[in-house]
Amino acid sequence: MRRPALYSSSPRAPHSAGELPSADAPGAGTLPGTGTAPGTTAEPAAAAAPPKARWQPGGRSFAALLLVSAGLVSGAFLYGQRNVPPKLTQKDIDSAVLRTLQTNTLPSAAAKAADIVRPSVVRVVGYGPEKATPEAKTEKRGRNLAKGKPPEAPEPPGDAERGVGTGVVIVDKGLILTNLHVVAGSEKIKVTFHDGLEAEASVVNVQPENDLAVLQARKIPDDLIAATMRSTDDLQSGDQVVAVGFPFGIGPSVSAGVVSGLKRAFRSPEGKQELSNLIQFDAAANPGNSGGPLVNMDGEVLGIVTAILNPTQARTFIGIGFAVPIENAASAVGTSPF
Repeated sequence: MRRPALYSSSPRAPHSAGELPSADAPGAGTLPGTGTAPGTTAEPAAAAAPPKARWQPGGRSFAALLLVSAGLVSGAFLYGQRNVPPKLTQKDIDSAVLRTLQTNTLPSAAAKAADIVRPSVVRVVGYGPEKATPEAKTEKRGRNLAKGKPPEAPEPPGDAERGVGTGVVIVDKGLILTNLHVVAGSEKIKVTFHDGLEAEASVVNVQPENDLAVLQARKIPDDLIAATMRSTDDLQSGDQVVAVGFPFGIGPSVSAGVVSGLKRAFRSPEGKQELSNLIQFDAAANPGNSGGPLVNMDGEVLGIVTAILNPTQARTFIGIGFAVPIENAASAVGTSPF
């Protein structure tokens, strides 16, 4: 006799819409090899895991995320825009330069050149018996007038000022270039530095063919600055120059002009000496400028002021001065700087 099939006595639950019937429901078949063996009881099915939360493009959370992100990007963009400097145009630059020129007084090129070389310029005075030449008497009258004295006032007792000129420091150990005629015949030489220090000096070398002398100061400032020398190879007529010195003992004084010519020759009023290969310039120079530097607009020494041309006995400047090129002057020290 055939045995009836046994089924699970689990209570039947109605199916919700879209839900598949469980394997225990009546009418639910089993795949071959997966059914419950006859005479056995099926294990209860494991409880279903709750569905995982997901970001859905159409959900409210996703829309909120998009709004927040857009706000952050906009804020960063605006912050960057605030910190980017405005772009300057050529018109803005021209306006700023014009406004500066109108509201500020800029130093001239000559003033800047003089400031550079001035710490290296010294006053040179030779002491001894007074010269009896007409030129020496003219210079003495000029020095007296510069000091507020009568033109023919006698020298005070003691050492007489035989000559006053200028020098320029070319080595920071106290080597000074000047003109030979400034110190020739002097029994004692004194130099006064830019900071006011006064010291005796001695002649260590001469170059008569170029009217040059090299002095060595016996005492120097701690911060003595030597002038910078510049070759005259590329010097041209019309180049701007500045002369710094002590005309009639006044100074340091500054005058400006241009190079008037090159390779000029000059004969002294007495006719005793002729100088050649000179720089002609029109920056004002007078007795006392002798031995001082002639510089370019960078304050570099181009030559040593040596003579002025004046066919009268006045011994004053009429627009033509001469300087020994620095190549010749530096060779008086025994070596060329170029």
